[in-house]
Amino acid sequence: MLYDTDILIWVQRGNSKAAKLIEEDEDKFLSIQSYMELLQGAKNKLHHKYVKDFITDFSFAILPFTENIGHRALIYVEEYALASSMRAGDAIISATAVENNMTLISSNVKHFKVVKELQLKAFKP
Repeated sequence: MLYDTDILIWVQRGNSKAAKLIEEDEDKFLSIQSYMELLQGAKNKLHHKYVKDFITDFSFAILPFTENIGHRALIYVEEYALASSMRAGDAIISATAVENNMTLISSNVKHFKVVKELQLKAFKP
């Protein structure tokens, strides 16, 4: 399963449902975009270390930004930015899921529901 950034933010906020979801999943993946968003959101060096340790401790595999992901993300922005306000980060995360044939789990379903070929699972905190 590919986790949207928001799921890990829920864990950081102490949401036990999000934590349990991650703990019970054996194959955990993050887009490089989500990893960068988490690091960018760190308030200080300690929080930065916490994010890195969390990713390592829970055995997340970070999926790289590839040429195919970049191309697909560009198509998503071209198709959906004006009509649905698709942002570049969400386009990259969507493209990562589609290119790797993975289900994306997010509590921000509205950000992703326009992508027809995306397998999307809603998380309700």
